[in-house]
Amino acid sequence: MNVGILTGGGDCPGLNAVIRAVVRRGQQLDLRFIGIRDGWKGLLNLAFVPLTKDSISGLLPRGGTILGTSRTNPFKTEEDAERLVSNIKKLRLDCIVAIGGDDTLGVATKLYERGVNTVGVPKTIDNDLSATDFTFGFDTAVSIVTEALDRLHTTTEAHHRVMVVEVMGRHAGWIATYGGLAGGADMILIPEEPFDVDEVCSVVKKREDRGKNFSIIVAAEGAYPKEAGGMITKDKELDAFGHARLGGVGEFLAEEVEKRTGFETRFVVLGHLQRGGTPTAYDRILATRYGVRAAELVHEGKFGRMVALHGNRIVDVSLKEATGETKTVDKEIYKLASVFFG
Repeated sequence: MNVGILTGGGDCPGLNAVIRAVVRRGQQLDLRFIGIRDGWKGLLNLAFVPLTKDSISGLLPRGGTILGTSRTNPFKTEEDAERLVSNIKKLRLDCIVAIGGDDTLGVATKLYERGVNTVGVPKTIDNDLSATDFTFGFDTAVSIVTEALDRLHTTTEAHHRVMVVEVMGRHAGWIATYGGLAGGADMILIPEEPFDVDEVCSVVKKREDRGKNFSIIVAAEGAYPKEAGGMITKDKELDAFGHARLGGVGEFLAEEVEKRTGFETRFVVLGHLQRGGTPTAYDRILATRYGVRAAELVHEGKFGRMVALHGNRIVDVSLKEATGETKTVDKEIYKLASVFFG
């Protein structure tokens, strides 16, 4: 059986570990692989590379993706969609293993509905994919945010400042919640709970009354003030999947807090640091478990499925279920984090 593997959307620690695991397990099952370059764009342009045991050697700790990635949406036009299906036939691929988030797996779902065999692997540092407890890459991102907060604590306290730390999280504040909780943030702002600027300032002032002359606020990029009525964006342009480029909530909040409290306030945007570098041990293992099971799903002919983590077990769920809705932050986790606000 001939299998194509691709990585789409934003890069994520653990992608290479998945590629390695799919190929290693697949070769034991007599599967043959090619790597599609730059996500769905590679299938549109017939850009691919053979994947062998030698070419995947040493990938486990390596960040990024050896296949490259893009945010190409082949279903943006019917012409591209037809070319995609035609090229899959031209390459004589019996299955596509798509490693990605909601957008990438949404394309895999549509392909399956058109008769193309697909298997999905859940990838996003945002941990916002339905039907799985955790996505690989999330643990690494949280670890990076936690380390950043540990470092920012010392300089923030030394200068008696307020520090607003903007982290990734478009529609779900998983990174902000987990990273902020682990890093001892004094307040965490997430897209699921629009915030009141005066309430944020009240937390800063209450800390001052307790003799704490510094504060650290973590804000997901998709968090927004109630009065704004929507997310803060960098520009009006949309990507191929219709998403606006977010960013600016950290700067906005820093200006407002300083103006309303008199505290010197700075903001830090962690941005792509959260995606970069080597994956944590947890993400290496989770990515490996996902990759091995994905290869087995191909061998078993279980298509239109995505590997998932339920508790401690690797299971498979339908792609349609996995991409049906965004998984938002568990209210109990956010309630736990709020115990430490202020």
